[in-house]
Order: sequence, then C-alpha cells, then structure tokens
Amino acid sequence: MIIFCLLLAAFSSPVFTGEWKANVVKELEVLVTSCAVIPCTYTHPKDHTPTSRQRRIWHRGSNKEERIYAEDQTLVLENFKGRTQMFENQNENNCTLEMTGIQGHDNGPFCFRIELVQKGSDTPSTDKFSFVENCVTFKILNDQKPKLTQQQTAIQGKPYVITCSVTHTCPSKMPKLTWNRVTTDDAITVVHKDNRFGYWETESILTFIPGEKDDHSEISCTAEFNGGKTSQTTLMLYVKRTETYNHIIIPTVAVIGTAAIFAVICTVMVKRYRKRIDELQSRDGSLWNRMSRFSHRIRSHASGPSRADPRPANQKVTKGRFPSPKSPPKSCNYRQDADDGDDHMNALDNNVYGNM
Repeated sequence: MIIFCLLLAAFSSPVFTGEWKANVVKELEVLVTSCAVIPCTYTHPKDHTPTSRQRRIWHRGSNKEERIYAEDQTLVLENFKGRTQMFENQNENNCTLEMTGIQGHDNGPFCFRIELVQKGSDTPSTDKFSFVENCVTFKILNDQKPKLTQQQTAIQGKPYVITCSVTHTCPSKMPKLTWNRVTTDDAITVVHKDNRFGYWETESILTFIPGEKDDHSEISCTAEFNGGKTSQTTLMLYVKRTETYNHIIIPTVAVIGTAAIFAVICTVMVKRYRKRIDELQSRDGSLWNRMSRFSHRIRSHASGPSRADPRPANQKVTKGRFPSPKSPPKSCNYRQDADDGDDHMNALDNNVYGNM
C-alpha cells in the first residue's frame, strides 16, 4: 500500500500531468539591512519544447507590472534596482531570488512569473505563467540575537564547550560570530548549516579550559550581519572547582596536630612534675623518717602505762602506804636526779602524792 501511494503521488505530480507549478516558501523572518534568499523551484509540462527560452520574473503582489526582478533592469521598480538577483547557478527548474539591503517596507508579497521566449526572438510568446497563489511575505525583524548554549557545569581544569548560533536568511553573506575572550589557548570552530525552507544557521563553537579566575565571569558572543547590524548575547559562567578533600583533610590534620602537641606538652609536664616529686622525696627523706619516728614515739608513750603494767580484771587494788608529810623519811635512799630530763616521771609522782 505504501509503495502504491508513492507511485500514485509520483505520477500525479505536475511534471507528469503537464502543469506549470512553482514551489515558494510562504514566509521568512528577515533582519532589516540584511539580505534574504527566497527558495523557489518550479515544474513544467513533460512535453515542454527546449526550443524556447525561459524568462524569469519576480513581481510584487498580483500586479505583474511592479517587477522587483527582471533581466532587463529598466523594467524593475526604482526601489529594487540593484538589490535583487537570481541566486547561484540557475538550472531549468530553479527560480531562487536573492534580495539585499532589506528595508522596513519590503513586506511583500513577492510572486514568481515565467515567460517563454522563442530562440532568436526577444518577443515573449503567449505562454506566460504567474504563480500568484504561491507567493512569499517577509516579517521584518529589527534585531536578531545569537543563542548561547553551554554544558551543564564548567569544572576547573577540564575542557568546556559553549556554542553560539544564529539563524539567518543570507547564505551568500554569512554573519560573523566573535567572542569576548581573547586567548591563544581557546579553540573556535565555525559551522554553517542549511535548515531548509529559507533558513540557514551559523555556529561558532568555543572550547576552552576554565580556571578559577573564570568563575562568575561573563561570556559574550557578538553576531555581525550583512549590512553592518550587530547583536550580542551574554551569559554568566560559573566554574566548579576541582573536587578535592582539602576541606576535610585540612581541619582534620589541624585537630590531630593540636591534640598531638597538647599530649606532648602534658607528657613533658607530668614527667617534670614526677621528677620534681622524686627529688623532693629523696632530699627530705631523713626529715620524713624523723617525723615518722617522732609520731610513733608519741603514740607509744600515750599508750605506755596500760601496756607496761597490765593487770587482771579481778585483781584488787591495794592502797599503798605513804609517809606523813610531817614525819621524816625513814630512809635516805631517795635521791633526786638533777637535770635528767625526766620531768614526766616527777610529774606523775607529784600527782600521786597530791591525790593521796
């Protein structure tokens, strides 16, 4: 079924049906002061005689006398003289027209017409074909800004690509794209594309290695069109620094280093303190021993009587006999020791005597 439809469409084309028909783009967005190329093709009957010469004409609207292009420039409207010409090499079925210096009132519509002229004669024959049903109109633009396309993220030290592109209607005089970056390390590639239906595209591909200084910088692309009109587009470039662990390593090393220094200081201080303690203990060892012996002697004297003279619990205590203070001593065996330091014993004797 698909093959049958294709064959049916082919056989029903104007070439095989013997019709004259032009194929012209319907509308073009054209930048003022620039140029426009109107794609146009036409077909003729299969039995068209090659003895006749085809005269191609473009006129404005349905008025066939308002010619914007003709081989005879005297027949062209004054406003279009020198601004229109047939584009590239014209084969038998090509009617493409180029118009330069687009003005604000060049809206159209513009239509194609063909006249057949017998060879050897300048008078056209009665075969004239105007394709007023297939005309083109212009939408005049006052500005045509380039478009900037960039990768998602610019990483420091890695190649990065930004593309500047602009759509235009003037393939014979391509717009020129320039960047605001001036460096020998940048690589720029220019590409021209035919987007068909009267539109072409110029691309400038910028490849560079962003650095830290490129962060938060402006990248601008300027398009200069035929006729001198310029337009610029700017974007802000954000550069992501190379992924490192410095933000983790540096604080960790600082904390560990501080802790190590603090531990060393504490260790040194403890060693010095212990050494000082040992020196003091070795220096004051005899004094400490004497104080220990002295305290031990005091404790032994305090508990001496109970240990020296233990008595059974059931033993009766007999009261001793003491001579009267008025009677003389019976014996002269008592002798007082002078300066023997035994004040403690004398004090005990006096207490006993007083109690009696």
